[in-house]
Amino acid sequence: MSEPGRDPRRVLVWGLVAIALIVAASLGYVLVRTTASAAGSFGRRVEPTVTHDLVVERLQDVAKLVATEMTLRDVVTYQQTRLGSTKRVLLVVSGRVSAGINMNASHVEIDSANKLITVTLPPAQILSVDVLNVTTYDESAGLLNRFTTDDRDEIQRRIRMQLRESARQSGILEHADQAAIKALKGFLGRDGYTADVKRRLELEQPKG
Repeated sequence: MSEPGRDPRRVLVWGLVAIALIVAASLGYVLVRTTASAAGSFGRRVEPTVTHDLVVERLQDVAKLVATEMTLRDVVTYQQTRLGSTKRVLLVVSGRVSAGINMNASHVEIDSANKLITVTLPPAQILSVDVLNVTTYDESAGLLNRFTTDDRDEIQRRIRMQLRESARQSGILEHADQAAIKALKGFLGRDGYTADVKRRLELEQPKG
């Protein structure tokens, strides 16, 4: 069996990107909780207080609003030889790949004295791969090497794998990282607080 081919002239279209800034404002999310004292009721201004649990709650809300989506069109080939007989198929596929951040894996630190919220995010990851269309342009098989159900399953697996890899090579993860950082800085940086959003680097595991 040979490895699947790939047409370098793939087509991609960017979709939904970093909508948190707009949606968060329209939904009227409140970042801070304030406590009123007796003196506050007589007009003394009470400084807003940010808690760890509140920031985590807001991060989970943002996770529902921030996404990076890409639509791709690519070429997939499948070829296998058995008993001197070769079967081969060439497909043009289109799919939609989305990426985002797992906010539940983020780390939050709050410096109330300096009004600084530091959020460390894990790297972006592929969230879903949806195959939108598959068109067969060429299919051939020998008498002793017909296409089977296993072949069809393998072709579907390769289609999804290639769409995922094509999205990675096109920069979808980097785009999702930047979209999340931009959205969070605008979302958390209010009421006198400044948000410092960092990306946690994953250590490469040794091979072999």
